[in-house]
Amino acid sequence: MRITKFTHSCVRLERDGVVLVIDPGTWSEPRALAGADAVLVTHEHTDHVDVLRLAGLGVPVYAPEGARLPDLAPLPVTPVRAGQRFTAAGFPVTAVGGRHATIHDGQPDCVNLGYLVDGLYHPGDALHVPDEPVRTLLLPGQGSWMRLGEAIDFARSVGAERAHTIHDGQVNDRGLASVTGWFAETVEGYRHLAPGESA
Repeated sequence: MRITKFTHSCVRLERDGVVLVIDPGTWSEPRALAGADAVLVTHEHTDHVDVLRLAGLGVPVYAPEGARLPDLAPLPVTPVRAGQRFTAAGFPVTAVGGRHATIHDGQPDCVNLGYLVDGLYHPGDALHVPDEPVRTLLLPGQGSWMRLGEAIDFARSVGAERAHTIHDGQVNDRGLASVTGWFAETVEGYRHLAPGESA
């Protein structure tokens, strides 16, 4: 499976000519969706879902049950629950987690699902450790809901063979160098992917 990282939390998975895109938000490049066969959305925040792009795409979209995505209402959005197993564009997917990580005083409080896709794990905006083995972890690099030490502990708890940074669109070059430097020193199998780079 080929993994291509785009800006912030958007990741494109390709295998045998089939394309699955996770979290194409407003900060990600439109080309991430070129030729997409299906889309997974972890939660309703615009840095993870650009409803205008998806509305014109015309492919199956899978999003957490209860997510507030009114602009996608005319589209065939498939609601997904934690623990559910399904197939998206031929990829086996398991939804895990349940809620967005808290920033302050219980906010934000929205549904957030992480997705296990054939050994790859995208957690969205939470640090939920799945019960299933993970070969490739998409590791949040920055968020108002997370400290760097929490991300490192999360990566170690997941214990994946490989890890790549996501959720880094708000970090300037100096900050990103610091984050990726810490991950390189502390997370086994870590490799930073720049937007547009594949592994």
